[in-house]
Amino acid sequence: MKHKRKSSKSEQILGRISNEKYFFLLILAVFTLSALFYNQPQIAMWIGFFTAAYATVSNDSIQSLGTFIESNQDKKWYILWLYVGTLFLATVTVSWIVFDGDVTYQRLLKPDGTSNYPHPEEFSFFILMAPLVLLILTRLRMPVSTTFLMLSVFSSSSKGITTMVSKSVSGYFIAFVVSALIWYFGYNYIRKKFKSRKVHPMWMVVQWLVSGILWSVWVMQDGANIAVFLPRKLDTFQFIIFCSTIFIGLGLLFFLRGDKIQKVVSEKVRISDIRAATLIDFTYALILIYKLFISTVPMSTTWIFLGLIGGREIAINLARLKKGKKHKKKALRIIGKDFLYASIGLIISLSLAATVNEAIRQDLMIFLGLD
Repeated sequence: MKHKRKSSKSEQILGRISNEKYFFLLILAVFTLSALFYNQPQIAMWIGFFTAAYATVSNDSIQSLGTFIESNQDKKWYILWLYVGTLFLATVTVSWIVFDGDVTYQRLLKPDGTSNYPHPEEFSFFILMAPLVLLILTRLRMPVSTTFLMLSVFSSSSKGITTMVSKSVSGYFIAFVVSALIWYFGYNYIRKKFKSRKVHPMWMVVQWLVSGILWSVWVMQDGANIAVFLPRKLDTFQFIIFCSTIFIGLGLLFFLRGDKIQKVVSEKVRISDIRAATLIDFTYALILIYKLFISTVPMSTTWIFLGLIGGREIAINLARLKKGKKHKKKALRIIGKDFLYASIGLIISLSLAATVNEAIRQDLMIFLGLD
């Protein structure tokens, strides 16, 4: 019996490895290309860009697109793709025209032409490893911040990182508190109104409108995470490649229905209800718009999203009339796990940044009291 049990476990492990063989081949290919061409800037920037585009779109499906995907499981994937893809093209085109080649809404390039995240004349191997690490963490269903991972390694000083972290952390707590208040005090009303399984057709129209606004605002905030590998001002050829790559990547994302990272959204309470999804997206969009106009400092939208759904989970479980600690413990466990993964991503980001940049390494050593 013991021999059979061991054999069964071995078969399960081999089965998992077999299922991930294409992913392993992708990782190996990117790693090899990065090692071979990191010292050739014109090739290295495209390797970094393509990897970052795939990793960022995959990871961030849990934020701006996660609830949209979850609540539209009955729709054809290509309908969702064309809607979201068209909005993406419109959003980045406006930035490219208005800001003279900059597709990031001045997240990477200040009006005076300077940048806290300058485009390097030479790439290091560790800079190209940042999107690869994100790709692996995404496969492990870890909702880490793409902003921290992508931009930290490009930061010219520790100030670029501290301002980014500060804005993101404050955003997390704002989102957590706002979401908790809405769902705690509005729980009974929302529960009563959302009790019926029959949904008015207008809800779909409202949700698609809200999701579209959210997606466009997200692109304004996080488009920098992908464009950071490219020159701060794109010419027409570079812009076409930038747009077409992400547009095709979005198609793959919708075809896979969010892939493995989608579980971070699916496990939350009744996210598949289009009304609940709309309310979450509307709150998320308002917070992103607020943060968007405060400053052009990049920010982790992942942390905003985790604060949003974390506050909701806590509020719902506190507002429930059911006795017992089972649901509350489950909510705390989910929130704790998401926050832990996000923190791990931040630590990895700082480690990569310190490896690449001497100034950041010295500042980090001083902060830790090791210098």
